[in-house]
Formats: sequence, structure tokens, C-alpha cells
Amino acid sequence: MALDPGPPGPSPERPAHRDTTPSSKALAKPAPPPPGMAGDGHNRWHTTPRPWSARRLPAALIASVILVAAGAALIDVVAVRAGGQAAAWRRNLADELATRPVDDVWMLTGAAVAAAVGVWLIILALSPGLRRLLPLRSPPDWPPSQLRAQLDRNSAAALLRDAVMRVPGVRTARIRVRRHRIKAHADVRFRDPQQVKDDLATVLNEERERLALSRPPRIVVRVRQRAA
Repeated sequence: MALDPGPPGPSPERPAHRDTTPSSKALAKPAPPPPGMAGDGHNRWHTTPRPWSARRLPAALIASVILVAAGAALIDVVAVRAGGQAAAWRRNLADELATRPVDDVWMLTGAAVAAAVGVWLIILALSPGLRRLLPLRSPPDWPPSQLRAQLDRNSAAALLRDAVMRVPGVRTARIRVRRHRIKAHADVRFRDPQQVKDDLATVLNEERERLALSRPPRIVVRVRQRAA
């Protein structure tokens, strides 16, 4: 009597077929957010300070003036110590400083120039400079001292203008980016100006977040109705 072997199983040479086609749910699943961007990404990023300018030109000018003045005075003092006479410019300068009154016009002018130069040097020493560069935020896994990126104001204005020109109804647009404010002026060809203004504010807010600026400027939008 023969025994029923049952349904044939898969051949050892050909393994059973497995469906590897991804399902629609797997395709629709969004990609995970990048590290450090879960939740409120703006709060998780580091604030980068403004870069400090080297100020080579002001330093070179001040150093050159001091070097020339000190060199001329040193040469004249050495000549006097060697038995010669003082230079005419130094004698005239000493006489003018000794004889002119304090309220003289030239004395007041010289004091004002010296004070202005001193205030200018103090401002340069206490301010970072490079006002045309906007610092960007640093990712949370990079310390701010190791990764610093800046964006030029003109480049930021160009990116914002491209986003503004995609708003329906906008004919022309002018964008000016400053440290604390972004000014957008748009000419509306059709649609309600108030609706266009609201759309511009929304688009500019979204584009400003994409720029990842360390200190996002305030947005000011102005629209003007133009005939088609």
C-alpha cells in the first residue's frame, strides 16, 4: 500500500518565492528627521556669534602713521644728541603748542580730530565688524567653536526674492536684508493686495527658517497695487 506523500514542498535548488515589493504604507512612511532636529529644531541648534573682522586696513593705516611719526622724531632726537640742531618742523611745532591759546581754532580742530579718531578706534576694538555677513546656526552635534558658517546679505536677499516671485500676483519685488530686519516691497498686478501680503509674509517666514540664520531678522512686507 502506497502512502500519500502530501503536497510537494519547495525544491532545494529553487527556494520559495518571497514578495519583496514594498507596500504603499512603506513608501508613504516619511523619512526620519536628521539628528538633533526632532521636535523644535530651532531651539536645538546652537546660536553662532558674529565673526570678528581682522581689520587689516585700519591697523595698517594706524601703524604706518605711528611708524612715520616715531621714526621722524627719533631721527631728529638722535641728530640733536649728536651735536646738530633740531629740525625746523619740530621747533615750529613746539613754538605753536607753547604760544597758541587753548581756545584757538586750530587747537580745537586738532583736539576734535584726535577725539574722533580715538572714538573710532574704540568702536573698532569693541565691535566684531563684518556687518555684511549673517551668522548661521550650528547643528547640535557640532560645537559652535568648531563649525561657523555665514551667509552674505546679498545672497540671502536673492534667495528671498526668488521665493517672493513665486507668489501669484507679484509683478516685481525688492528685498533688503539687514541685521535686524528684512524689508520686502512688492508690486501686485492682480489679486487682492491684502491676500498677497499675507502670502508674502508666510513665504518669507518659511524661507527665512530654511536659511537657518542664528538671529532671524524681523520681516516687514509692503505691497502696492499696479495696473496690469
